[in-house]
This record gives sequence, C-alpha cells and structure tokens, in this order.
Amino acid sequence: MSEDQFKHVISHAKEYGFVFQGSEIYDGLAAVYDYGQNGVALKNNIRTYWWKSMVQLNENIVGIDSAIFMHPKVWKASGHVDGFNDPMIDNKDSKKRYRADVLIEEHVEKYVQKIEKEVVKGRKRFGDSFDEAQFRATNPNVQRSQQTIDYINGEMKSAMDSGDLDRLKGLIEELNIVCPISGSRNWTDVRQFNLMYSTQMSATDGESQIYLRPETAQGIFVNYLNVQKTGRMRLPFGIAQTGKAFRNEIVARQFIMRMKEFEQMEMQFFVQPGTEMDWFEYWKEKRLAWHKNLGIDAAKYRYHDHIKLAHYANAAVDIEFEFPFGFKEVEGIHSRTDFDLGQHQEFSGKKIQYFDPERNENYVPYVVETSIGLDRMFLVLLSDSLRTEQVEGGEERTVLALPPALAPYQCAILPLVKKDGLPEMGRAIFDDLKLDFACYYEEKDSIGKRYRRQDAIGTPVCITIDHESLTDQTVTIRLRDTMEQRRVPVNALRDLINSEVSMNALLRSLS
Repeated sequence: MSEDQFKHVISHAKEYGFVFQGSEIYDGLAAVYDYGQNGVALKNNIRTYWWKSMVQLNENIVGIDSAIFMHPKVWKASGHVDGFNDPMIDNKDSKKRYRADVLIEEHVEKYVQKIEKEVVKGRKRFGDSFDEAQFRATNPNVQRSQQTIDYINGEMKSAMDSGDLDRLKGLIEELNIVCPISGSRNWTDVRQFNLMYSTQMSATDGESQIYLRPETAQGIFVNYLNVQKTGRMRLPFGIAQTGKAFRNEIVARQFIMRMKEFEQMEMQFFVQPGTEMDWFEYWKEKRLAWHKNLGIDAAKYRYHDHIKLAHYANAAVDIEFEFPFGFKEVEGIHSRTDFDLGQHQEFSGKKIQYFDPERNENYVPYVVETSIGLDRMFLVLLSDSLRTEQVEGGEERTVLALPPALAPYQCAILPLVKKDGLPEMGRAIFDDLKLDFACYYEEKDSIGKRYRRQDAIGTPVCITIDHESLTDQTVTIRLRDTMEQRRVPVNALRDLINSEVSMNALLRSLS
C-alpha cells in the first residue's frame, strides 16, 4: 500500500460523489468534510449494519439518541474538563503541529514493519516447516527490533503516566525523530492541549459555558437509570448510540481519518463487578468478527493493546486496520470499570446503582465499551474495496468492490437505448424494485460506459433492457465482481437481487 494509492482513494471519493471538502467553494475548512450522494448512502448502510448487529441481534441491548448539548457538570464529572488533553509539539521550521505520542508511535511502527519483513523472509526460507512463534522468539534481528520497541514503549508509558512532558520531548530527541515535512529536529517543548470545543448558552440558562460533546458515551451514562428502569433491564445489558462528536484535534489529517467533527457508534455494556474481564474478552472477539464478516482480508486487521490506559480503564485494546498509510485504530474496546457511573453519582448527588436480586444487594455496575468511528469504517471500506483490474482487450476498469449489502445502490436499471419502448420498460422495473432496493436508473451513454460508472460507485447488479426484453420479458443481469452476464425473467429479479445484496444474509452470517 502506498501514498499514491491513498491519493487515488481521495480523488475517487470526490469524483464519484462520496466525499467533498467542506465549504469547498470558499477554499475549504481544514479537517471538515461533507458526504456526497453516494457517500451518505454508504455511510447510512454501515450505520444500519452496526445498529442491527448490535441492537436487533442482541435482546439485552437497546438504543438511545442523547442530545449533543449536555450540562457542563457532565464533562467535569467525566474528567474531560481537567484531563482531556493531548501532548502537543511543534516543529519550528515547518510550523507544523504534531501529537508527541503519535510521533513516537509512528517511529515504533517502523520497527514493527522490520519484524514483519523478517517473518516474511523466514516463511519463504523455511516453507511448510516454518514455526512463526519460534522464529519470533529466536531470530536475532527480530529480537533486536522487539527490544527496541519494548524500550520505547516503556519510556513513553512512563512519561505519559507521570505527565512528564520534558521526558516525552527527550525521548523524541533521543530517537532522532524528524518532522515529516521539514526533515528537521528543531522541536518546541511539549505542551498539553485540551480537545474540547466550548460555546455559550444564553445567560438565563444559568450555566453559560457549555461544550460540544467530545464523545457520545456520556449521554449513555447519564441515561443509565432512565433506560434500566423503563426497560426493566437486568444485568448484563447494553445501551447503544450513534451520533456526532467534536474534538479540536491537534493533527487533523489523512482525509476523513481524523476530523474535528465526526460520528461514533458506541455501545456501553453494563455488567456485574468482577465479570468485566470476561466480557472484555467476549466483546473483543465479537467486534473483530463483525469486521471480518464483511469479507475484508483478515490479515489487514490486528489488535493493539494500549500502552497507556485512560484514567477510567483497567483494560483497553484497539482494532487496527492497515490503511494505505499504515495500521491505524478503527475501533476501541475498553473496560471502563465503575468510573463513569460512580463519578456521575458523586457529582449529581443521585444514587446510580443496580439492585441485584440474585445477590440481594445494590452496587454500581462496571462497564465494557465498544466504540467505533463511523467515518473511519467508511475509509476502511473505500481503502479496501477500490481496485483497478485488467479486463478483456487490455483495458482497465476501476471497481469499488464494496460488500453488496452496503453499496450505495444495490442495482442499476439500464435501457440499452433511449427509444423503442425500452425506457418505459426500464421505468416500470425501477418502480417495481425501488421499494425493496436502492435503485439507480440511467439512459445516457453507451452500455459499456454505464457499466464502468456503476463499477466505480460499487453497484453490485446491473439490469439491461434490450429489444428482446419487450417480447419475452427477460433482461440481462450483469454482476459487478465477476462481470458475468445472463438472461433472467423479469419476475425473477427481486429474488435474484436479494440473493446478491441481502443485509439479512450478512447479519445471519454474523449471528
């Protein structure tokens, strides 16, 4: 994977109506993007897949939609007002700003890649007799790289845990980390930078300063009692939510990977204290299975344990995906203990507990969280699905091989010509199918060009109406991934398309 491939993803996203630069006619707004007509359809389908797999397939998980604006004490209780900071460092020559910990993590990744290259060479050398675990434990080159990784991670964890910003800068200097833009080591000191956006409410509301929420999780925690009581929920149970969050990111880059306004899909799972680690492992495996169920190469995913745990967590792991620019976090699974509910109980003065009839006692539940970035998952699918293929005659086609159930359109209706009654028949088919599927209708250009356009936006099935269709009520079906074409009766279209694009089939394979 390469920078050129990532540029191709970005240009394709704009050319085919997936993602536009925010406020583009005014030269754009940094780290803000708008989703176009195909992008919003794909985004909605990803959200639906997540929501149904989380809420519909689990009888003990329900959903809510909490407000973006919340009482400012919420963010004091959660620790965001005092502790929602990132360590910031500037390069004096390029004038670019970076997260100090991310610079170090990217340096560590170079050693990780060195190890992976050694493993690949070892596999080629030893063939079927290759024992990867033994190789990693005994190969001198691997061992040297791993020792370096362990040293750097240990030093960074110690500096982050203690809040020693001078030590963090010292580590950057010790490792000779250079600015990616200027190539220089001319760094400022490391400073803490609060990521929350604040705004004002009218003076009559009492609390004049409020915040745009930096996460959706707190809206779930403050509604724990409402949901538990009205839903007659018994532990363990979960509350799911999707929605916008806002962070004044130090380094907002890599397209929609890191934005100031983004969307999260989160589920907080409330459990009996002492069982949280079992549920942490359960959701860790369950969430990775959700990703793999989309048909993405499993080798592109990996777990990454947190070096530094957040103040509320006793365990945390990221699910990372190999983007064109390297492995990056897509989803996090965290064991949040009873920190959040306990804090809100203390700051609100309201009792937030669960009465356990089996144990005959009250207690504050523990929480296991799954949190995935919808925009990042969107980028996963674009990055993984976009490919250029050789076809007959030496031509190339660009195809967005999205999971069919998530594609912006499930089928396209394409009359061969714009006359002789073919458009009328095409419109009749469109009207018949549009209640069950997202359909695209197009008459313009040659059928070959139209096929290429549908390939580029990811449409799994094309339906071509020709003169023969008028006499025998059959049409030509063309499948995106194989380019296979065959004649089928019009009255068989619904079942055929459903077999190719069914969201239910995708969910069934998950459950």
